[in-house]
Amino acid sequence: MGRGEATVVSRDLGKGELPLLSPEMVGAFYTSPTDRSAEQKALLEVSDTLVAELREADVLIFGVPIYNFGVPGALKAYFDLVARVGLTFQYTDQGPRGLLKNKRAYVVITSGGTGLGSTADFASGHVRQFLNFLGIAAVEFINASQLLFGAEQVLAKANAQVEALAVATA
Repeated sequence: MGRGEATVVSRDLGKGELPLLSPEMVGAFYTSPTDRSAEQKALLEVSDTLVAELREADVLIFGVPIYNFGVPGALKAYFDLVARVGLTFQYTDQGPRGLLKNKRAYVVITSGGTGLGSTADFASGHVRQFLNFLGIAAVEFINASQLLFGAEQVLAKANAQVEALAVATA
């Protein structure tokens, strides 16, 4: 690909298409790929695809609504599927170490009433912690929270933040 060209992969986690983590899946995670049964390989197809997408990506963009003070269940399911020992992180004598280096993540946080960074916001800390756990240290939040208190103003500020980021990274 030439300069300025990009491949974009889009995932709408809200469609409910992701499987939930199960004991069988965890067992397959910890089984050597050469020893996995056909059933285990089938269980990991979605996870393997998601991990491959993450490993290939240079930039990640997440749209994260705050539901009841936290992340949506679908995003948690996604996190569970991509947290793969030996692929996205590894255990060391100093604790876990993320393997997804040199990536940048932009996270657009939306909410009705919960403010980004407020004491009731359990979503942004969760997302930052998880991405850092995978080795993604460059995480930038775009604030589109508290839409109930003036959606037009909130979105204008969020758009201005996106424009400033676009200029800064150009």
